[in-house]
Amino acid sequence: MKAALYNQKGEKKGDVTLNKAVFEVEAKEGLIHEYLLYQQANARRPIAHVKNRSDVSGGGRKPFRQKGTGNARQGSITNPHQRGGGRAFGPKKWQNFSKMMPKKMRAKALLGLLSSKAKEDKVLALNKFESEKTKDFAALVDKLPVERNVLVVANREETALRRASRNFKNAKIIISGYLNPADLLKYDNVLFTETALKDLDTVYSKK
Repeated sequence: MKAALYNQKGEKKGDVTLNKAVFEVEAKEGLIHEYLLYQQANARRPIAHVKNRSDVSGGGRKPFRQKGTGNARQGSITNPHQRGGGRAFGPKKWQNFSKMMPKKMRAKALLGLLSSKAKEDKVLALNKFESEKTKDFAALVDKLPVERNVLVVANREETALRRASRNFKNAKIIISGYLNPADLLKYDNVLFTETALKDLDTVYSKK
């Protein structure tokens, strides 16, 4: 499988061969969905927090006497059914929503998602980008076969491309080691630099 290779000016310079071990993996929707839930659950940081009956101040004595009032007996004003009382089974900020997923399953889900993008011709390649200006990156995107938005995958050392694309509205740039299902599903096209493709080959190629 191949992907079109472009230069900084948006001119097509040929094709780059995609690694079969990375871009020709069977995509399983259930596995991808599980990986997406894993990512979202581990990123969840709960802030909702309520007081239960032991946390509410007061309640040292009965609100009224046991008998003779015509009302139901009450032991404390901190009970959940009392106004101003504690909350029963309410959310706590220390709740842990994280999930576990084996590393090999995550890799297979990610590669399956990349492979489905490649089959749809949504994977593009860029040989180099040396300008730090956003207008130069915008001019590049205008000439690429990008319909809606693009996810740019670069190497950590390609700082010029990262600076030029970080303020572009319809693009997001990430390091190759931070590829994730949420971004791949959100962005229509994926633009890899040649260096980022080599990084993927190094990490995911079968030895």
